Amino acid sequence: MDISERVRKFVTTNFYVADLDGLSEDASLLDLGVIDSTGVLEVVAFLEKEFGVTVADEEMLPDNLESLGKIAAFVRGKQAARQ
Repeated sequence: MDISERVRKFVTTNFYVADLDGLSEDASLLDLGVIDSTGVLEVVAFLEKEFGVTVADEEMLPDNLESLGKIAAFVRGKQAARQ
C-alpha cells in the first residue's frame, strides 16, 4: 500500500466521511468537515508513527495537511529530505 492509500485508509477509518467515493485527493478535509483542529493533531500523530517523519509546529499548515493529496506529498517530501 502506498502513502496515499495508507493516508486515505487512516482518514476514512478514523473520521466520518459522508461520501467515501466522492472524497477526491484534492478535496479539503477541513472544508468538508472531515477533520477539525483536533483531527489535524491526530493526523500528525499518525504520520509521525506510520511514516517515521517529524512534523514541526510551523509545518501544520493547510498547504501540507488540507487534503489527502497534500498530506501524501508532504510525507514524500519529508522522506526524501531524510535521504
